[in-house]
Amino acid sequence: MTMTVPAPDDHIAKRNVLILVLAQAFLGAQMPMIFIVGGLAGQSLATNPCLATLPISLIVAGSMLSATPISAIMQRYGRRAGFAIGATGGALGGLIGGYGLYLGSFPVFLVGSALTGIYMSAQGFYRFAAADTASDSFRPKAISYVMAGGLLSAIVGPQLVKATSDAFVIPFLGTYLAVIAVNVLGVGLFALLRIPRPPAPKEDAPIGRSRWELLKTPTIAVAVICAMVSYALMNLVMTSTPLAVVGCGFSQNTAADVVTSHVLAMYVPSFFTGHLIARFGVEKVVGAGLVILAGAGAVALQGVDLGNFFIALILLGVGWNFGFIGATTMLAGAHEAHERGRMQGLNDLLVFGGVTVASVASGGLMNCSGGNPVEGWAAVNMAMAPFLVLAGGALIWLVLKPKSATA
Repeated sequence: MTMTVPAPDDHIAKRNVLILVLAQAFLGAQMPMIFIVGGLAGQSLATNPCLATLPISLIVAGSMLSATPISAIMQRYGRRAGFAIGATGGALGGLIGGYGLYLGSFPVFLVGSALTGIYMSAQGFYRFAAADTASDSFRPKAISYVMAGGLLSAIVGPQLVKATSDAFVIPFLGTYLAVIAVNVLGVGLFALLRIPRPPAPKEDAPIGRSRWELLKTPTIAVAVICAMVSYALMNLVMTSTPLAVVGCGFSQNTAADVVTSHVLAMYVPSFFTGHLIARFGVEKVVGAGLVILAGAGAVALQGVDLGNFFIALILLGVGWNFGFIGATTMLAGAHEAHERGRMQGLNDLLVFGGVTVASVASGGLMNCSGGNPVEGWAAVNMAMAPFLVLAGGALIWLVLKPKSATA
């Protein structure tokens, strides 16, 4: 007589995924908004064109510095508290950024950008929150569905930029006021989450591995490397895209359309990325992501026609999706629940540290490494190669390593 194993009950997990999808869609709209106008606004305020993308760099730096504290807050007080803090940071960032535009002050604008990073950091934990109450079989799909919530943000964000960027005499001021409204209106979604607060550790509870011990685990090390490379290279190219599109003679609205296509490509695959991981294995999906990222760079280097921009940025989005969701899934299954706050905070600290470096480098490569926008754009895309080799080599090493040695 064969016994059937009952299917796991993911009722609560599916409810939480729905709430997080809505949060990703609505509150997440502020990120494409800021990434479209941040470099252009920085270029109008900065005295040195090499610093045009510094506002975006500070958003990512703020996210990097916030990752560990927000993770610790979530571990102690629950996900809802951390997400509410993130929305508050986003609203303050929009307020101070808008005030910097009003004053024409680049330093004040940079302060607002740094505070926006608090929201970006909290948003990064949506994917982990989706996994908290999910069964092993539903976990990759839960992560993937939450990332898919960015699909609506990819549409709403750029359209809000078109509607608000010239709404006032001061360019982009209306966009930053819209960012404030998005955070204020969206924060109430988190009250609907049903994720238990982590229990206080007992005296005999396992302490778990140290951060260094966690990083020495092969699966965790490769997951972090692939997440860093996927996210950093996506940011490197996306940050320079509005500058390159406008610099090559196209309009600001055209730049917004290119970014829209890119963000759609980041999130549309999320509807089936989890299924691909379940069917083919996480390593193959991450590897496919790295190959597609390389293809994006190759297309961008072929020319600066509008078709090149669209195709390169679409490939960039798909490559990021496979690489980053795959790496997140790999990481989520490689540590214990009591190690969650420590490992997830460390992961996002390292990931956004890499993204910070990439966003700083993006402006320098784009505006200061060549005599014109075409040469700068080529430099941005050529810079992808060594990091793709690093991540690809690490992934191949993990696949070839005996399974008993990867745990």
